[in-house]
Amino acid sequence: MSVRTRFAPSPTGFLHIGGARTALFNMLFARHHGGQYLLRVEDTDRARSTEDAVQQILHSLDWLGLSPDEAPVFQSSRAARHAEVAREMLAAGRAYHCWCTSEELVAMREQAVKEGRPPRYDGRWRDRDPAEAPAGVQPSIRLKAPREGSTVVEDLVQGRVEVQNAELDDMIILRSDGTPTYLHAVVVDDHDMGITHVIRGDDHLTNTFRQVQVYDAMGWYRPHFAHIPLIHGADGAKLSKRHGAVGVMEFDAQGFLPEAVCNYLLRLGWGHGDEEILDRDRAIALFDLKDVGRAASRMDYAKLTHLNGVYLRQADDDRLAKEVLKRLAARGVLFGTLGGDRVKALMPALKERAKTLEELTGAAVFAAQEGPPKLEAKAAAMLTPEVKALLADLAQFLNTAPWEREDLMNWLRDYADVKGVKLGQVAQPLRIALAGSTQSPPIDAVLWALGRTEAMDRILAAAE
Repeated sequence: MSVRTRFAPSPTGFLHIGGARTALFNMLFARHHGGQYLLRVEDTDRARSTEDAVQQILHSLDWLGLSPDEAPVFQSSRAARHAEVAREMLAAGRAYHCWCTSEELVAMREQAVKEGRPPRYDGRWRDRDPAEAPAGVQPSIRLKAPREGSTVVEDLVQGRVEVQNAELDDMIILRSDGTPTYLHAVVVDDHDMGITHVIRGDDHLTNTFRQVQVYDAMGWYRPHFAHIPLIHGADGAKLSKRHGAVGVMEFDAQGFLPEAVCNYLLRLGWGHGDEEILDRDRAIALFDLKDVGRAASRMDYAKLTHLNGVYLRQADDDRLAKEVLKRLAARGVLFGTLGGDRVKALMPALKERAKTLEELTGAAVFAAQEGPPKLEAKAAAMLTPEVKALLADLAQFLNTAPWEREDLMNWLRDYADVKGVKLGQVAQPLRIALAGSTQSPPIDAVLWALGRTEAMDRILAAAE
């Protein structure tokens, strides 16, 4: 049987970073076994589900490189099928009508709590004569769950998990208004989609006991279950906005590369020896559920940022330049074709220092803009009369230099030797004049990328 996995988000908000990791694990497992990875949008909560959320989820998955192998399935479109299965179970005697009103159910739960019992349905219509049904009440359909023994799940991450059937009540599978419940719909969808492995967060583990009872009642093959631990914040609490970014596209906005985010999420709860940097092909080759840990993982934004820096240095320069120019435009930075060319020329040097695309964008502003850069306060304070005089002299010297990257540094060294100063005493004033900062890529790279005319204009402007 070919492996088929699915990621099944609810479109009630942005795609959480924990959901992204679940999607990643589903995709990697399917690819590792030569199977298919699918997407089901669980939009049955019509009051909270929105089209904006659907599009945001699809966009987030696309950004991460986790788009499904087939068109998404929308759970709301399958309500008739869910009801059909519920009625099949009813006809087979594996489910029954329940005429309890909402008021009765509330009173039932309150009485159970008062008596120190779990607030579960007491099964009063399980074997009762339908002739006793009250007039004017539409019945729901409940699963006739086993009462003896236990329900066991051999989980591929958690191991053997078991619950006594006496602890589970007869859950509703079809409401009195004819709409299916979530726990029932999920089973029908997974069965019809041919899902062989259900890989999801361990917050769904308690749902699994009820869901396997639906599989058993229908005589359907149970998929393999794998419940992966949740992601917590650094303090061990449930990951939330107070810990930092949690929505997938927030990481994009903050300048993280999708491949770095995926690499980080892969290592968050899964490992293979000491390997830290794993591209997509390597991850597919290695990933298996036996290497997923049982303990909750803790989000470490500093580690993600470091990893992103590694990926930035490995990234294609044209791709980074295109992204930086887009971000510069979004910041309102004006630049023309020449400015864009300068950013592209400097990219190999710029990316060596940056850890995020946002840092990279900030470092590229001076190259993109025309004319003298805006001076940082520290840089402006260093433009003493002596430094300005050096810059004016240096401009005359450089104006005769051949403008080739491999020659410029030699000319600067020659100038320093002639003046009897250290190279840094020449490079730092140049850096201030050209970049407006005390930090920049190597000064010869900056000179070469700016070009003779732009560089001379900036040096003379600083000297004056």
